[in-house]
Amino acid sequence: MDWFNSEYYHILYRNRDNKEAETFINNIIKKLDLKTGLKVLDLACGKGRHSIYLEKLGFIVTGIDKSINNIIKARENENENLNFLNNEMIDDLGGKYDAIFNLFTSFGYIDEDYNLKTINNINNHLKDDGYVIIDYLNSILAEHNLIEKEKKLINNINFKIKRTSDNNFIRKTITFKDKKKYKFNEKVMKLSLDDFKSYFEKYNLEIVNCFGNYQLDAFDLKNSERLIMIIKKSQPKKTGIRGRQ
Repeated sequence: MDWFNSEYYHILYRNRDNKEAETFINNIIKKLDLKTGLKVLDLACGKGRHSIYLEKLGFIVTGIDKSINNIIKARENENENLNFLNNEMIDDLGGKYDAIFNLFTSFGYIDEDYNLKTINNINNHLKDDGYVIIDYLNSILAEHNLIEKEKKLINNINFKIKRTSDNNFIRKTITFKDKKKYKFNEKVMKLSLDDFKSYFEKYNLEIVNCFGNYQLDAFDLKNSERLIMIIKKSQPKKTGIRGRQ
């Protein structure tokens, strides 16, 4: 059973803050002055919570996720301006988009080659002067504050979580019993702002702003929980990265 395609993944993470997610979307739209009617991609959309909200705000939205169970659930909300595809991030993304969202640390789960193929795919499906919004964890702070062992009792399931860190990944092992014993693994690459800059420099993309939380305060390497990057295509000149490094 694939962890991201299992019901247990959504049980463990069921308390994700939808209000916070909507506030973040509102802040980004206002900051970038995105107009309703634009064509938007939600890349690695999960069950579609961001996609659904973006469509309600007046955008034409496509959500893509590799989990078929996520897409089946998301498709319950489809309409003429909202559709969902069961694809990998390196697959055909279904046209050109004015903005591409990749949210809640939905990047860096495999390896460098997959990352570069994903960035290339994003570049190929982004309109000129379009925006990419990548919401990643601040891996330096996450590693510093790593909780090595944790237990969560949810729906009468006792999840035992163990976290470790190595040279390349922050790793999570989840074990529990629900009629039988289960063990799943998660990992995310310890990518820095400089790592992302090196990815984008290979393509016609540039980070034009960088934030450290969903309120869009400036990114601070030592204190920000998130690494939220605003990337634009076809920049005429380098504008630099705002925020304290």
